[in-house]
Amino acid sequence: MPGSFPPCVAFTRLWLTLLVVIPVNGQHEAALQSVISLEPPWTTFFQGEAVTLTCRRYGFSLPQKTKWYQKRKTLKPTQETSALQIRDSGEYWCQADSLLPSMHVNLVFLKASLVLQAPPAVFEGDSVVLRCHTEESVKPETLTFYKNGLPLPHQSSELHITRANLKDNGQYECTKKNWFRTLTYSNKVRIQVQELFPRPVMMARPSQPIDGSPVTLACQTQLAAQRSNAQLQFCFFRNLQALGSGCSKSSEFHVSAIWAEESKWYQCKAERMNSQVGKGSRAFTVPVQGALADFQTHIVPASKVVFEGQLLLLNCSVKGVPGPLKFSWYKRDMLNKETKIPKSSEAEFKISEVNSSDAGEYFCEVNNSRRSFVSRAVPITIKVPVSQPVLTLSAGKTQALEGEWMTLHCQSQRGSPCILYEFYYENVSLGNSSILSGGGASFNFSMSTERSGNYSCTADNGLGAQRSEALWISVFAPPDTAKNRRSVPVVAGITVGLLIMAVGVFLFYCWFSRKAGGKPASDDSRSPSDSESQEPTYYNIPAYIELQPVYSNDPKEDVIYTEVRRTQRRQKHAVQESESPRSRNQTAEKK
Repeated sequence: MPGSFPPCVAFTRLWLTLLVVIPVNGQHEAALQSVISLEPPWTTFFQGEAVTLTCRRYGFSLPQKTKWYQKRKTLKPTQETSALQIRDSGEYWCQADSLLPSMHVNLVFLKASLVLQAPPAVFEGDSVVLRCHTEESVKPETLTFYKNGLPLPHQSSELHITRANLKDNGQYECTKKNWFRTLTYSNKVRIQVQELFPRPVMMARPSQPIDGSPVTLACQTQLAAQRSNAQLQFCFFRNLQALGSGCSKSSEFHVSAIWAEESKWYQCKAERMNSQVGKGSRAFTVPVQGALADFQTHIVPASKVVFEGQLLLLNCSVKGVPGPLKFSWYKRDMLNKETKIPKSSEAEFKISEVNSSDAGEYFCEVNNSRRSFVSRAVPITIKVPVSQPVLTLSAGKTQALEGEWMTLHCQSQRGSPCILYEFYYENVSLGNSSILSGGGASFNFSMSTERSGNYSCTADNGLGAQRSEALWISVFAPPDTAKNRRSVPVVAGITVGLLIMAVGVFLFYCWFSRKAGGKPASDDSRSPSDSESQEPTYYNIPAYIELQPVYSNDPKEDVIYTEVRRTQRRQKHAVQESESPRSRNQTAEKK
């Protein structure tokens, strides 16, 4: 390497663009840096030359207000122009509006015959030109460039570096060979290739999406302020497979639905357009949360109690489940209705006229092609008015004996519980009973003769009472009891009749005796003496008369018919003639 070196100017990056996040009114605003540019784009000049500095906002838009600074000196702010012409060596920077100050630029004006000119900053992927500048025109073959003390196989006034990278870092200088083959050395310039943008960071918005919901993937990085006008393109990958149709200028990618089984690894890549500068993010797992369906079931009528014949309307809405959604309605695990995919997260199920078979529990199910969610069951009660009840007797007969137990049974074939049954005798309440289920109600009581009459019952479940048809029940006294009750007048009648008959027979006998001469005819052969009296012999005299009562009752009348019959039994009473001892003796003598 040739001997002594003239003073050199080393350019290093004095500021690295960072993305600083500051909360402002609930939003985030990036604190960006001002940009300083040079024309011509060099930092080393011959004395007497000039360079124009321009201050811009990030992205190279012009500011409204500019402040210029020089080390150890404050320059006057310029509001109308953002440019400043410089002829003196020094360290300069600027501030555009309220942005952060720009990078510092070291400007050198040399009194020399040869200078090496370089841009103020070099970024990866840049096309860099190093200029070996002389006051007088010279032949290109007399100029030589060096990198880190080693000559480069290039003889020209300019050294071009295409797509700068870290391999191009180093210290550069150039020499000029004169007629006497002596070398003139330029100033030394250190080239430090800076990062165009940091490695991107992969993020998801929302950060914890719900299973099946849309998510936006963002590839976040920041261009250096001095290259904020460069164009980047972004590519997105899932499990190393490219998403979408390829790379685009957008730093975001929209996923219509993200699923837990697909949320393994996501990556993004940012690259400078028309350049080989590209960087990929680290692998990123999206924390997908399980969907929690928030169901709301609206019912018409709102009381969940529907009267038979009314309209029943069920409306199922769900939040927290991404669509498109498909609704299905179930009743006791039986599918009632299934609607098409709705445009909104609502579905209706309607029954125009309900009946008792529609009672039960209803729930809706939503499906978004990957997951199914079921709402809570809603109980629906159908109120049915009672039908006319039927009153029946346990024995199946409408006649009963006094003291006998009778059971009345009242039942409505239709009607919602609870049903109140009430029993009546001649419209006088006997008692009631509430039944929660079917089967009707019964009423037991002891019958008496005073209880003959009409019996009925009513059924009522709050929707209107219904009365059964009346049932006539006749009550009789038992046969033994009736006979005992009727024996007193019958016996008295018989006794009186017998007395009357006895008196009549006696009177007839007296009359007959007088008509026959007052005495009965006598038989001399049998009566040895007239003085001997004979006992009369009676024939056809009733020994006893038996009366048999016969009665019959008409159940529909209160009159008792009684018939008394007389039965005579003939009994011959042999009247033995009393023979006197004398007659017996006369007879014995004749023999």
